[in-house]
Order: sequence, then structure tokens, then C-alpha cells
Amino acid sequence: MTATLLVALAVFGACAVETVEALTIVLAAGLTRGWRSALEGSVLAVVVLAAVVAALGPALIHLVPIAVLRVVVGSLLLVLGLQWLRKAILRASGHKPKHDEDAIYQREVARLSGLPRPATGRDAVGFVIAFKGVLLEGTEVVMIVLTLGLSSGRLGVAALGAGAAVLLVGAVGALLARQLSEVPENALKLGVGLMLVTFGTFWAGEGVGVSWPGADLFLLGLLALYGMAAWALVSYLGRESVHPGVLA
Repeated sequence: MTATLLVALAVFGACAVETVEALTIVLAAGLTRGWRSALEGSVLAVVVLAAVVAALGPALIHLVPIAVLRVVVGSLLLVLGLQWLRKAILRASGHKPKHDEDAIYQREVARLSGLPRPATGRDAVGFVIAFKGVLLEGTEVVMIVLTLGLSSGRLGVAALGAGAAVLLVGAVGALLARQLSEVPENALKLGVGLMLVTFGTFWAGEGVGVSWPGADLFLLGLLALYGMAAWALVSYLGRESVHPGVLA
């Protein structure tokens, strides 16, 4: 039950972050280049991702031994989680500007508005921008769902968590349009980074034969340990003076 809940929360949080970033790009493309092109590009990206999942998902389940999968996936999650944690800790301590979706949206709108538009018909720029944004962010969603779901044996739970995140962020985006800053992305990234590092450590250890005390309950201990380490780093770095060159 512990592992199931943590998998669901980790997938939901990670996918919410990626969906916010994809939605920012689609909104900018739609409002500046036309909704038809932006929506068509988004739909095509989703179709491509669905085809990739249909092709790779069964192969990973049936052909790759679970021990090998856990070592590989655990290592990938450790790398990804540490990257998210590093950025979140630097932002929380004031050493890096916080991720501002409104600012990103404004820059994207300004950039796209300056490009020439066709008088009629489909806008190729809007189509490509939306396609690329949804495909790139969606690829990360697929990777998170497959890695967390397959390694834990809870692919259905991971898929439900991802679906809930996409639906919730999509609904909020449709209602609030440009008010994407309402989603606490920086806090989400810190929490998700901790969970990814926790799962990465746990599954990589299982893959090489480590028998964790308490089985799945040990996940909570690892999460608490990494959480305290992150808090200590934020507190330590927050007391340091921030040089102008660091903020970039």
C-alpha cells in the first residue's frame, strides 16, 4: 500500500509539471498563431506518443528481466531525480530564479507574434511549435509512467496517476488560460525529485540483490532521509550570499 501510494503521487506530481510546461507552449501557439494549427500539432504528438507506448511497453514487460529493468530504471530515476532536486534546491535557497510559467508564456508569445503568418489556412509555425512542445514534454511523461510503473509492478496505478494529472492541469488551463503560475511547480519539482531519488535508490538496490529492511516500508525511511538532506542544503545555501553571476 505504501509503495502504491508513493508511485501514484510521484507520477501525478511529475506529470503535472510536464503537462504545465506543455500547456504553456500550446496556449502561446494557439493564441498567437491560431488554435486550429496548435490543436492539430498537439493531437498528432499525442498519437505519436501513443504509438511509441504501444510498441515499447509490451516489449519491456515481456523481454527484459525485472532485475535488469530495476537496475537500469533505478539508475535513470536517480539521475533524473538528482537533476530536479538540484534545480529545486537552488531555487528554494535563492541561488536560481524560480520557474515562472507566466514569464515563459510572455516570452513565447512575443517570439511567435513576431513571425509572419499565412493569410489563410494552417499555420506551419504554430503546428510545429505545439507538436514539438507536446512531444518533448509527453516523452518525459511516458518515460516516468513506464519506468515507475514497470519497476514497481504497478503500471495501471502509474497510468491512472498520469491521466489524472493531465486531466486536472488541462482543466485548470482551460479555465484559467494564462494563469499557469497558480500551479506550485517549484514545490512540485522538489517533492517529485525526492520521490524519484527515493525510488531510484530502492529499485537499483533491489536489482543488485539488496534486501531492504521492512520491504516497501523502507521507502518512507529513504524519503525522510533525502528530505532532511534537501532541507539541510536549502538552509545552508540560503545563508550564503548569492553572487550576481549565479542567478541565470
